[in-house]
Amino acid sequence: MNKQIPEVAIIILYQDHKYLMQLRDNIPTIAAAGCWGFFGGHLDPGETPEMALVREVKEEINYDITTFTKFGIYPDEKVIRHVFHAPLLVGLEQLTLNEGWDMGLLTADDIEKGACYSPIAGEIRPLGNIHQKIMLDFINQ
Repeated sequence: MNKQIPEVAIIILYQDHKYLMQLRDNIPTIAAAGCWGFFGGHLDPGETPEMALVREVKEEINYDITTFTKFGIYPDEKVIRHVFHAPLLVGLEQLTLNEGWDMGLLTADDIEKGACYSPIAGEIRPLGNIHQKIMLDFINQ
């Protein structure tokens, strides 16, 4: 019997030529632990990627996202990633980080370098490999 590949919905939020990313918790059992990645998460049974995106963004940063555009789909052997993008219409001080270690607005230079400093971690942390690839695809489109 074929096991269904899990699906996730993730978002590229941008503001002033910077990109909001989440520093994922430094827990060895999660994907891209301790790396910069996207906000979003798994689709619940019966959810569309769009429904999951709205729910996850609300849960993770208490942000009500109403308008967003599909960027692409990035499947691999472990997960199917539905990638969306939208402008971030509020300042970071209006967001509440409910999931993850830190969040920040990364520059295109940070993304190209593949790493960014986190004040909460107190060190430079890498971007997850797939997260960097998706971001570079988005920036260079």
